[in-house]
Amino acid sequence: MIALDLSSLPTNSLKKEKVPVMLRCAPFCLLLIAAAIAPLDATAAEKPTFQAGAAMVDITPPLGELVVGGWAPIPAQHIHDPLHAKCLILDDGKNRIGFVVCDNVGISREIWDEAREQIDQAGAIAGENLLMSATHTHSATRATSEKYRPILVAGVVKAVAEAIENLEPAKIGWGSGEEPSEVFNRRWHIGDEKQRRNPFGGVDTVRMNPPSGHPTLIKPAGPVDPEISFISVQSIDGRPISLLANYSLHYVGGVGKGEVSADYFGVFSERIGELLKASDSDKPFVGILTNGTSGDVNNINFRDRGRPYKPYEKMTEVAHKVADKVIDAHAKIEFQEWVPLSFAHRDLPLKVRKPDAEMQEYFASIKALPEGTKEYHRHQKTYAGRAQRLLEGPDQWDVLLQAVRIGDLTIAAIPFEVFTQIGLDVKQKAPFDDAFTIELANGGYGYLPTPAQHKLGGYETWMGTNRVQLDASDRITETLLELMQDLK
Repeated sequence: MIALDLSSLPTNSLKKEKVPVMLRCAPFCLLLIAAAIAPLDATAAEKPTFQAGAAMVDITPPLGELVVGGWAPIPAQHIHDPLHAKCLILDDGKNRIGFVVCDNVGISREIWDEAREQIDQAGAIAGENLLMSATHTHSATRATSEKYRPILVAGVVKAVAEAIENLEPAKIGWGSGEEPSEVFNRRWHIGDEKQRRNPFGGVDTVRMNPPSGHPTLIKPAGPVDPEISFISVQSIDGRPISLLANYSLHYVGGVGKGEVSADYFGVFSERIGELLKASDSDKPFVGILTNGTSGDVNNINFRDRGRPYKPYEKMTEVAHKVADKVIDAHAKIEFQEWVPLSFAHRDLPLKVRKPDAEMQEYFASIKALPEGTKEYHRHQKTYAGRAQRLLEGPDQWDVLLQAVRIGDLTIAAIPFEVFTQIGLDVKQKAPFDDAFTIELANGGYGYLPTPAQHKLGGYETWMGTNRVQLDASDRITETLLELMQDLK
């Protein structure tokens, strides 16, 4: 500030006609100078710095743990490639948020909450500001295992802590590409009634995973979403820090029996680092692929399954295709050195489905059948057990829903295996320029079909595969859009 001392001037010299123009203007000029300088100083002092940090921690289970994802779990006999907990932390100077993605088929809310509690105790980020999800690889082991659960939780907590330690000034960009050749709706209208039997003694309208090339195949029962959305963060000088992508495709599989693998999610993570030339730096890069809304989608073309693949060959092919499309789109995005971040969440109560008296009576008759009796459906006893567990369990679940804002991009989190139509609806109705959904986030409560798909039946709609009220997808979509509106 410039100071001007007028106290030595005679009092009458301050009369307007006696004071030189420069002196008469001095107080006004000083005000202009102060007004011009003060905002600049305040802006310089208050301008927030955007930061990003990423880390990954090995969470490979010990051999002997049960590999889940099939009808019958089997012990892990070989580690083909390691499993990881991966974390990306973003900080806009006011809000700190993060993503945690684990190579696992599905992780319950109780386990995520255990990790959140430990993260809260550390104090570097609020646990409620973390979107935590599983990739849905079918070649990982059970998260609830007494031996494995502590390893998994410790890995999540460590990944978050290391990502925060790695925070540095950064810039961010996002975009999307498309890879339609690897997404097929797996629910089919099929003419053969035997192919549509269900374990409840009835006949559905559609069948999941029908026999490839079956002569009575009619048409798929739903849409697919070929979009690959992604977020990319770099240091200010352009060094890749992390890339988080999202693709609406189930696991690919094709692993050896009893082998542990991160599936195509792990292959993508390595490949995208290679394509971004992240290995040119001595600092770690973390590639992440999240599971989009793929509860009714896999990469099998049931009209023409094509040639057989060797173990791990198909997942590598899919991962490389997806990575190539991301790189093509990555070259066109504009990085920003600051964007606003915000986070919203809400628990939504949903009623748990229960078997009625007629279904209970049917399953009681199934259990009473003599050994060796020809079964109406090969999984009828399995679903008798699942229905009984629902009957004996709680009447309601409170499921955690989240919405994340990054600039004009918003991300929804749903704790189910979500039908693709739901993700497409969120994208269309979101009150932001861009949007995508991460499934199996903050819990795993089974499949989430739309009410229209419930009417068609099929594996994903069966009680015990789907566990919540039939209009749950409508209520979830409505709640997510409200959360997104709160972020504007």
